[in-house]
Amino acid sequence: MKGAQRILTLIWLLIISYLLGSIPTALIVGKLGYGVDIRTLGSGNLGGTNTFRSLGFTAGLIVTVIDVLKGSIAAALPYTMGVDINPMLAGLPAVLGHCYPIFAGFRGGKAVATSAGVLLLYSPFCFIAAASTFFITMYLSKYVSLASIIAAIIAHTYAIFFGDKVLSIVTFALVVFLLWRHRSNIERILNGTERKISWM
Repeated sequence: MKGAQRILTLIWLLIISYLLGSIPTALIVGKLGYGVDIRTLGSGNLGGTNTFRSLGFTAGLIVTVIDVLKGSIAAALPYTMGVDINPMLAGLPAVLGHCYPIFAGFRGGKAVATSAGVLLLYSPFCFIAAASTFFITMYLSKYVSLASIIAAIIAHTYAIFFGDKVLSIVTFALVVFLLWRHRSNIERILNGTERKISWM
């Protein structure tokens, strides 16, 4: 693949990754399956947590699984398109697309499930470590937001321990991004008003 063609293919890969992430799964499931705009319910976020709370377990599970797949498919694009780029970097536009979807007025979710999908494709063992931490923390604290942040920190710690520079950089960026996306949740946790889950 020649230089100009390689650059063009890379640009298309990043665009496709962003568009994959921009698919508003929660909005689609809410409207097609329940006749509601989930942005008018609960926190208004287009993510799995708000779907679980607002539409129930089945809808939440569907949304979460598809959002994870968005990240995994985006991270796999370098293999399918023949582009020499790290899968973690290829998946980042999908994470941004999930948070700021062009198909839903740039108002999306909080990056957790799609980030997990990217991690699952790139490093399954790191994904298992982060996912285990997520569920343990959620079980003990009943806070999804806290579980998400701690899971991201564990993923970053894993990357440092095993000396994966790209994974270390990307997971660090994700930790910072998740802290920013969950800043209101952190404030509510500190003042005791954050909503806890009741099904675990």
